[in-house]
Amino acid sequence: MLRIARSSGSEEGTASVELIGVLPFLLLAILVVAQLGLAGQALWASGIAARAGARAALVGSDAEAAARRALPPSMRSGAAVTDDDAVSVRVLIPRIVPGLPPLSVGASTRLAAGGG
Repeated sequence: MLRIARSSGSEEGTASVELIGVLPFLLLAILVVAQLGLAGQALWASGIAARAGARAALVGSDAEAAARRALPPSMRSGAAVTDDDAVSVRVLIPRIVPGLPPLSVGASTRLAAGGG
């Protein structure tokens, strides 16, 4: 008959304790990755909006209105659009944790007639 030796019981529950110890760091890592994803999405959206505004300015339309229309609805209210030599769009990065400081990203695009 084969007998399996059991431990003396001193290690029972250590996996649970280790999980509880690692869980906050795991959740923090998930929040950081999600926040970086939102920052990337905001940068991408500002670039698309700047290009849309530059195209509108090239054909004589309202660049600011075109840039704002190209932004997702959640980013339109906090966006800063300028139309000087180039169309620049600056948007606030959505925050997962409300206590984080407000950060913004932006993009600028200039299109020349005939060249793009």
